[in-house]
Amino acid sequence: MTVEIVTARWIVKGVTKDGVLEMLDDAALAHQDGVVLAVGPKAEVTDAYPDASVTAHSNHMIIPGLVNSHHHIGLPPLQLGAPDYPLELWFAARLAMRKIDPYLDTMFSAFEMIASGVTTVQHIQGWAMGDFDQVVASASGVLRAYDDIGMRVSYCYAVREQNRFVYEADEEFCKRLPPDVAKVMAAHFARQTLQFDDFMQLFDVLVANNDNPRTRIQLAPANLHWMSDDGLLAIQEKSSSAGAPMHMHLLETAFQKEYAFKRTGTTAVKHLEKLGLLGPHMTLGHGVWMTKEDIEICAGTGTCVCHNCSSNFRLRSGVLPLMELQKRGMTVGMGMDEAGINDDRDMLQEMRMALTVHRVPGMTITDVPSPAQVLRMATEHGALTTAFGAEIGRLEPGRQMDVVVLDYDSATYPFQDPDIAPLDALIHRAKTKDVQSVMIAGRVVYEDGEFTLIDRAAILAQIAEALAKPRDAEEQERHWLREQVFPLVEDFYDGYLQNTSQRTPFYQGSSST
Repeated sequence: MTVEIVTARWIVKGVTKDGVLEMLDDAALAHQDGVVLAVGPKAEVTDAYPDASVTAHSNHMIIPGLVNSHHHIGLPPLQLGAPDYPLELWFAARLAMRKIDPYLDTMFSAFEMIASGVTTVQHIQGWAMGDFDQVVASASGVLRAYDDIGMRVSYCYAVREQNRFVYEADEEFCKRLPPDVAKVMAAHFARQTLQFDDFMQLFDVLVANNDNPRTRIQLAPANLHWMSDDGLLAIQEKSSSAGAPMHMHLLETAFQKEYAFKRTGTTAVKHLEKLGLLGPHMTLGHGVWMTKEDIEICAGTGTCVCHNCSSNFRLRSGVLPLMELQKRGMTVGMGMDEAGINDDRDMLQEMRMALTVHRVPGMTITDVPSPAQVLRMATEHGALTTAFGAEIGRLEPGRQMDVVVLDYDSATYPFQDPDIAPLDALIHRAKTKDVQSVMIAGRVVYEDGEFTLIDRAAILAQIAEALAKPRDAEEQERHWLREQVFPLVEDFYDGYLQNTSQRTPFYQGSSST
């Protein structure tokens, strides 16, 4: 492949560990075979590659491709029939969700992600019904969708070996149910046939079958309540032997903090440290309910955290103490989980939300995130939580050519005072309409509102046709089951918090009584 050059008014290489933006004015980037060759002043780069084709972006900013570090499904649960509840009740509400083909489902969210500048996604699949071959087929459908649209994916399947509905054994929960309901609930559990050894085999099969350079396979012990200590240790061993990082939900809610104390007598983080699971290879998804000591442990071990700002708000989980992590130099990525505030996957909006949510009252600059810090979360730090690591996340020689071209004029029309730094203006103002193009591995996959490799309208039409059909017998049964078990799930968690205090509303400190 010949050398190609893109030029722009500004090119953002990345953000330093001290939070300083590395941006070049009137710059150019040369790339070949999906890899960055050079980034520098336009004249310097074009002179170095005189025969290269040049694509000019006159008043645009090029930034590294964004990384969604925590993602599960395509169509949001609300669309499929599950309204927002606190997380533990939400799991019960999800029983009634409609089924959709994994390929089509994945395409739906991939459209939204790419259109907002996401080039890499950490896809954590789980909860698939059926036997081993059926789960492999489901995972393969997910991976095929990302391949067809040209997206980069770090994929893992969430391992769950216990407590799959509430924070106690499945059999014990069934005992709480009326006999007719318990029978249906037990049958629902029985359709989730994978055993622990199957999960390990699934990882091996997916690794062996993967020949896509834009796909990596990693591991996901789903959460402490879903895993035994023996299972956690086995996954840690697999992670070490395979050189595969791990992504684990942890301390998303107060109820998960309580569960950890009841099970271990200490915090979830301390328990994982005791088991030897912490380190740069481990990312903790959410981490909202970490103690100050937990944060120090994670910082000391180099453990990563993925911040899911929208999800934490939607499910009433809490607010991550982001700046406490930032001040300790921790690697903090950014994820959109199953849906953002607008029930979509808009990373530009998610960045704005993270920028704004963590503005605690006061005047100390270091108490709030800067636009550059937020960009680093959505690029380099997000990359470090995936199996791609330092191959992506910055624009410098040797890194993958994943870029987003933002139209500054479109984002700032009709006026933007030049005293405002251009990145600040775009972090505050850029929307999906301002994403001029997206390149992944040096290939344009999205330009001027159109996807270059797939027919979006045709995919959406297939989804509409599939979901227009009435619920089948299995979907009807789950819908009925939700109505029966939901109040019993509420009863289970009533009074559950004995050692964990509910946090006060974020506004209480500044409101009058």
